[in-house]
Amino acid sequence: MQPDSNSDHASQKNTQAQSEITNPRTITADGSRRRLLTGGFSRRSFLGRAGVLTATATGVAAGVMSPLVSSKIRGNVAQAHNAQNAQNVAAGGKSSQVLQEVLSANQRYVETFGDKANLTIPPARRFAVLTCMDARLDPAKFAGLAEGDAHVIRNAGGRVSDDAIRSLVISYKLLGTKEWFVIHHTNCGMEFFTDDIIRNLLANSLTTAVLNSDGTFTDVGPARTGSTEGDYINWLTIANQEESVARDVRRIRFHPLVPDEIPIYGYIYDVKTGKLNEVPKATQIGRATL
Repeated sequence: MQPDSNSDHASQKNTQAQSEITNPRTITADGSRRRLLTGGFSRRSFLGRAGVLTATATGVAAGVMSPLVSSKIRGNVAQAHNAQNAQNVAAGGKSSQVLQEVLSANQRYVETFGDKANLTIPPARRFAVLTCMDARLDPAKFAGLAEGDAHVIRNAGGRVSDDAIRSLVISYKLLGTKEWFVIHHTNCGMEFFTDDIIRNLLANSLTTAVLNSDGTFTDVGPARTGSTEGDYINWLTIANQEESVARDVRRIRFHPLVPDEIPIYGYIYDVKTGKLNEVPKATQIGRATL
């Protein structure tokens, strides 16, 4: 009997596919093979035998060029890119002061980027912060963070939405964080409206509403030009800050994808003083159990 060439070919493909699946440097998505950039990882670091992620202080860029040369190259590239962006804006007949300020700030940042190119993907201090997107909050300052230190996840209110859970799970499962903070804050905009209020505002128009001195909102857009799609979103508004922190910590603590050994701390940031005030009830709920 002649060997079945099709069978041999299929066997080779299966062997190759199995090799790609077990190769910690390979990610397979939608049938395509993609390699993970492993600068900053040791050979067996990303998905080791025990699922433990370790990092080294090495980086791919460090072995290719000196920080001084690479910084100069990055500066030239960024300058050209920013100039092109400015030309694109001008060609469209529009200008934005904010855009120019951001690009100018980025140019200065690139020029002093230094050895940040060698930072590893896992956060060096192995913790994550979930907090609000409010512009008055700067986690780098109130928590003493530098680039590469921790994961900072932000949304409206610092709430434990499904997407926040997604980020936290990735944070520990693949990137090794071991402690989490849930930080809400005083005078949060999420306290000024309910689900019904924002749904009605959106249904009326998509124009930005006006916040009145009494904390209510007035829609100023053309009537009946909005959308009722807001009816299908859970806006996770806040009636009581301490209770919302406790509820969010509880949701994380008892989520089936969160291991018991991760402690979860609950705090409220005071926008008048900059102080983090513990919510004891939340931290009690979030205690790690081994």
